[in-house]
Amino acid sequence: VQLQASGGGLVQAGGSLRLSCAASGRTFSNHAMGWFRQAPGKEREFVAAINWSGRITSYADSVKGRFTISRDNAENTVYLQMNSMKPEDTAVYYCAATPETGSYTMSYYRRSGVYGYWGQGTLVTVSS
Repeated sequence: VQLQASGGGLVQAGGSLRLSCAASGRTFSNHAMGWFRQAPGKEREFVAAINWSGRITSYADSVKGRFTISRDNAENTVYLQMNSMKPEDTAVYYCAATPETGSYTMSYYRRSGVYGYWGQGTLVTVSS
């Protein structure tokens, strides 16, 4: 799976952005998808994940209620809608994919190490 993330940019605190991650290659609909982010000087952290069908999602506590992950399997794209953004959301955002076997709960897909495919990252900057 090749992943291409886009949609990053500069936004004021309280504003919104929508990130997109377009996938090509292997069957996208068989993969769980995740969004991670890495702020300057910090480790990469989990943001959100979605199962193959889009019916099950998981969020980091820091973004719950503000961010929404979704997917369109017909378009081979996963989205991250980010609302009520805060300066602490500033980071490079990465999308990731991994084949979904059905043997794991969504807590498994919160771990960056389970993802074998990564996009190149898109920078999000939230000004105060």
